[in-house]
Formats: sequence, structure tokens, C-alpha cells
Amino acid sequence: MSPHNGILNVNKPAGITSFGVVARVRRLTHCRRAGHAGTLDPDATGVLLVCLGQATRMAGLLAEARKVYVAEVQLGAATDTYDASGVVTCSGDWGSIEKQQVENVLGHFRGPVQQVPPMYSALKFQGRPMYKLARSGVHMDLPARSVLIHRLDLIAWTPPTFQVEVECSKGTYIRSLAHDIGQRLGCGAHLKRLERTQCGIFSVENSLALDEFERAVATGEWEDYLQPADTVISHWSAAILADVKADMARCGKMIELPGPSGQELAHENGRNSSCRAYDTHGEFIGILDYVPATNAWHPSMVFSRAPLQPCEYLS
Repeated sequence: MSPHNGILNVNKPAGITSFGVVARVRRLTHCRRAGHAGTLDPDATGVLLVCLGQATRMAGLLAEARKVYVAEVQLGAATDTYDASGVVTCSGDWGSIEKQQVENVLGHFRGPVQQVPPMYSALKFQGRPMYKLARSGVHMDLPARSVLIHRLDLIAWTPPTFQVEVECSKGTYIRSLAHDIGQRLGCGAHLKRLERTQCGIFSVENSLALDEFERAVATGEWEDYLQPADTVISHWSAAILADVKADMARCGKMIELPGPSGQELAHENGRNSSCRAYDTHGEFIGILDYVPATNAWHPSMVFSRAPLQPCEYLS
């Protein structure tokens, strides 16, 4: 079994699928256990987090993290895929659209939003991806889903295109956002370009280009870019467990902790009563969840004693 455990912050180039990036990383590192923490469309670029070894267990937490995107929207044409790769389904006159109109429309998409996903997506219907159904000529009215757009800022106005920066929740389709903006403006629109600039604490500024990663593999230096699994939750409160309690936690047994209550830790973490746990040597044990009924902590995610270097932040 591969000893590699950690997270690679890859800057995905356009023209390759997220699965394709994972497959390349798996092949080059010989790490069988690998997966990504949130799909990017083939034409999109930016942060793609590839989890290796035991760090794949953190993929769910990463998927729940807020995402930040920079999107370029093209006015004047809607497409069946909601992006530039699709067939134009309708066109409209964008010449009279002014910047303030766009600003006003953006206001309708801040906060909780009901959003219909594009037919050309990886969502599944009866076990089949929607994009495969769409390509075979099957089209259906998809139900709207609740998403949360925390921030939506107009950062560039160069008609017939403009750029927005979007901070949003899991499940938000920026292609649908671009399409819906075009519908409200009455001229049609589609997504021209998309870059994911942040996922949780991981940013594009600290990402590694795929070709740089390949060169690092060739020189044997790629592990220098591997982030520890606990980096994902480095902003949570930490519990340092003495030997007996550390062994109990590793065995999945409930433990009692002195100090802050579960509610106080939950307030600090911004998450429901969870903390990260380490032994006295600084080795990451896993995640503990507070159980109010027993006033004890349950190990909900435990990492084995395989070489796992803890992140620097301990509190």
C-alpha cells in the first residue's frame, strides 16, 4: 500500500477532466487510493484538490467548503450547455445593456437561490449521468435546488462580456448562474470562462500547475507539495490526548476531555461540536465529535499510524 497521505492543490488546466487529473496523479505517484474533492468542468481551470491515501477521507469536508470562482460571462447568446462549448439556442441584442443593469440583476442572485442545474452535468438520473442523456437527445425539466451565494461581485465590465467573482456553497453551478443572468437581462448569456480560485483554505496562488507537478515527480520532489490531511481542519480547535486516551481514540472508544465544553468548541470551530485530535508527539489522530448526552467525545474519523505529518497550526 502506498505510504503517501495528503492533499495536492493542483491548478487544473483547461481541456482535461477532473478524473483525468486524478488518473494522471495516480499513475505518476503509484498511489492507488486517490480522488478529487469537487469536480471542475473540462474547460474550467483552477483549484482541484487531489486527495491521496488516508487523506481521501477528508474529501467530504473539502466538498462542503465554500468555493470562490472568477467567471467571464458572454452576453447575447444562450447555449444548451450554458457555456461556450454548446450550441446557441437563442440570441439577443446586448447593445443596450448597461453596467448598472447588470449590477441590479446580480442582486437577485445573492443569498439563498433556487437554481436549476444544466442538463449537461454530472448529476445522475436512474444511474446515468445527465450529460449522457442530453447527448442522446433526452431532455427533461430538472427540479430547482437550493444553493447559497455568499458573494457575487462585478469585477470587470467589457461588453459584450463581463466578469464576476462568486463565493458560493456546494452544488452551485456557475454555468446556470450565467444562463439565469442572461434570462433576467433579456438578451441571453453563457459562461465563457471559469476559474476556481479558492476551495476552503486552499487558493490558486498556492496551487501547483499540472506540468510543474510532472516535473516535480521526475526530480523526486513532488512530496514537498503534499499538504497534510489535517490542513483541511487547521482552523478547528485541537485536543492533545495523553497516551491512554490517544489509544482509546484510535480504537474508536468514547473519551472524556477536560477544558472547554462541546458547545464552546463548536462555537470556536463554526461546526457542530467537533475538534481535531493529536497525541503528545503531535501525530494527527483524527476527528472527535462531542456527544452532549454522555458529555464525552466520539472518534468519528480515525487515521492509522501510517506516516502522517501534522500541520503546524496547533491550538
